[in-house]
Amino acid sequence: MSRIYTDFPFILFIRVNPCRSVANILRMLTSFQVGDIHIGSGDLFLIAGPCVIESEEHAIRMAEIIKGVTKALAFPFIFKASYDKANRTSIRSFRGPGLKEGLRILKKIKNELQVPVLTDVHETADVGKVAEVADVLQIPAFLSRQTDLVVAAALSGRAVNIKKGQFVSPWDMRHAVEKCRDAGNNEVFLTERGASFGYNNLVVDMRSLAIMRKFAPVVFDATHSVQLPSSQSDGNGPAVSGGQPEFIPVLSRAAVAAGVDGVFMEVHDNPKEAKSDGANALESTKLRGLLKELSAIRKALEMAANTP
Repeated sequence: MSRIYTDFPFILFIRVNPCRSVANILRMLTSFQVGDIHIGSGDLFLIAGPCVIESEEHAIRMAEIIKGVTKALAFPFIFKASYDKANRTSIRSFRGPGLKEGLRILKKIKNELQVPVLTDVHETADVGKVAEVADVLQIPAFLSRQTDLVVAAALSGRAVNIKKGQFVSPWDMRHAVEKCRDAGNNEVFLTERGASFGYNNLVVDMRSLAIMRKFAPVVFDATHSVQLPSSQSDGNGPAVSGGQPEFIPVLSRAAVAAGVDGVFMEVHDNPKEAKSDGANALESTKLRGLLKELSAIRKALEMAANTP
């Protein structure tokens, strides 16, 4: 028997193959499944979809487009879209169809296209109904420290994705993970989406991916990380966020090379006409090429790890 000291708040005693690295052991301890998708086990997966449900027809079309690309590449895929964007910059911005209609649409996509779905929850009152449909409940970055919301999501029995707040250090996200696990739910992962860098700007510290991976699987949000929050709200123009989508491939490749478990992307067929976050969305025709690059990087890493 070998003793392995981890960054968890307890000590684990497990039988260890001496050829297996501590990183691989930790990966085993935190892995789980969402449908047929293995989270944290070494398989790279994609969370993708439009920022918000713009209409039933559009949400279904985007799910079909992304599924077509990922199926051809054998790239595991979870569809994402929000029923209510409760944290828009302006009260005049489009928020979505609302809870009832949004869940109806997500359920239709889940059942007809046979893909797991993820959506975000902003209030504890919504958790029960959302958990009846969604396979993964997402805690928005602005709410990542909200204990009641995190615990409610954990108690739903669904997997929980907690997005790291732009104002939170990577090591402090351990406390959000512990809130889930203390509530009895070990199916939790974290998503890096950039850190505030002065006003209206975000930067990505790639060290955070390795730091957070010590206590949970980690996903990299490649599209919100290139957002310029509220950058166009200068007091005269529209109160919306800008973005630098040309850097989505660069940061995605870097994150996969750094060893993330999955990649999160907001994908749209016409970003200029998107009703939310179009300025930092990936245009859908660019998805296939980028996923091929990410798969190649992951395979290269696996080959290197298995070569004496």
